[in-house]
Amino acid sequence: MLLAGALLGGGLMSIEAAHAVDKAKSKAEEQKSKARTAQKAPPVAKKSATKTVAHRDKGAVKAKSARVAKSSHAAPQAEKKRYTSDARKHRTANRVFAGDADPWQEPGNLAVHSGSALVVAQDGGETLYEKNATTVVPIASITKVMTAMVVLDSMPNLQESITITDEDVDYLKGSRSRLQVGTVMTREMALLLALMSSENRAAHALGRHYPGGLAAFVAAMNRKAASLGMARTHFEDPTGLTSNNVSTARDLARMVAAAHRYPLIREFSTTSGATAEVKGRELEYHNTNQLVKSPTWEIGLSKTGYIQEAGKCLVMQARVADRPVVIVLLDSAGKQTRIGDANRIKRWMESAGASGKQPTPA
Repeated sequence: MLLAGALLGGGLMSIEAAHAVDKAKSKAEEQKSKARTAQKAPPVAKKSATKTVAHRDKGAVKAKSARVAKSSHAAPQAEKKRYTSDARKHRTANRVFAGDADPWQEPGNLAVHSGSALVVAQDGGETLYEKNATTVVPIASITKVMTAMVVLDSMPNLQESITITDEDVDYLKGSRSRLQVGTVMTREMALLLALMSSENRAAHALGRHYPGGLAAFVAAMNRKAASLGMARTHFEDPTGLTSNNVSTARDLARMVAAAHRYPLIREFSTTSGATAEVKGRELEYHNTNQLVKSPTWEIGLSKTGYIQEAGKCLVMQARVADRPVVIVLLDSAGKQTRIGDANRIKRWMESAGASGKQPTPA
């Protein structure tokens, strides 16, 4: 029995060992199978992921297309407002260069397009607006305001005849004139044409007929400027054809305020038109500032100027919103820019007056 038990026990152990081996082999085979499955799985997962991403992208494209389609048929209110605003700004910019047609502006928001600008009370006190007001720039025919003051300060005989000669011809810029060499006119007529229609030969002849000649006249111009406190101003001729005639907007405001005290300068510079007899022919001359004919402006003194180096220039004394002011606009680029700027200033002051406020100094 003992022997039979031992043999039976040994047989059972052999059977269990065999089962254990088989179980181990089965487990090893299972692990190898899993390993092979894991090695093959990444490509499948990658393909699946790629498909998923592509599906998302396709959905995003569809969603974006839907938004674009919706926008093209019915833009959101904010977008409509933005496009409307942009269009309005574009139209406003076009109207700015048209001069008079630009929109009303709120007080305090004045913006002018001239390179230098100044609006001051005529008494030289309050500055209402300024832009590069102390920048020294060429002033072109604004010079003729000083020319007129120096001529009148010498207390000449205004009815005395003066003659246009070859010395008065502009060989620097080649500007044209209807006053032919040999033309004889009174000093008064020459002064009128110089101030009203910026006649260069008339202005040059006035300086040349000054006691002591042209050099003495230019020296008197610079002395007059110094006496008025125009510290950054310099003159080299009576016409402004040279770019060496320079000043600042603030200096020119002083000059305009001083010139306004001369009744003849006020009258001649704001005359809208006149007829001059030149060698037996009557010629029509007009004011270079179209605003003097406007019923909406009350202008007491006016002068325009232009050479390429100076751009378009304009100085005025005017009553705006019941206030006497001096307006200086220098270095304007467009044909109507200085006129547009003047009208913007006027509306700016009037809108402030209508609201019971003073224009905000800038």
